[in-house]
Amino acid sequence: MNAKRSTAVAVVLLTAAILPVRAQDDAAKIARGKEVFTAQKCSMCHMVEGKGNKSHPLDGVGSTLKAEDIKKWVVAPKDMKADTKMKAYPNLPAADLDAIIAYLSSLKKKE
Repeated sequence: MNAKRSTAVAVVLLTAAILPVRAQDDAAKIARGKEVFTAQKCSMCHMVEGKGNKSHPLDGVGSTLKAEDIKKWVVAPKDMKADTKMKAYPNLPAADLDAIIAYLSSLKKKE
């Protein structure tokens, strides 16, 4: 019984130590994604939080699309909607692609 309790305590402590690090990593990736969004001039066609082109708002996209669907929109938008005018970004570096997906996924509907 004491061994089980010790193991459970160790798991809780390890989890408590890892979660803040992961949250910091996620926050850094989201911030990098916002930088990629700006660098790629996505706001010329899309709006986030009232900034950018009102025709294609992305507020709440993280609540409506899964990360893999957001990735498809970025890399091969015509696979998502054949008549879209969105430019494809198949050559984004993997780290930038992951970051922009993290950023867009973080855009949740506000209640």
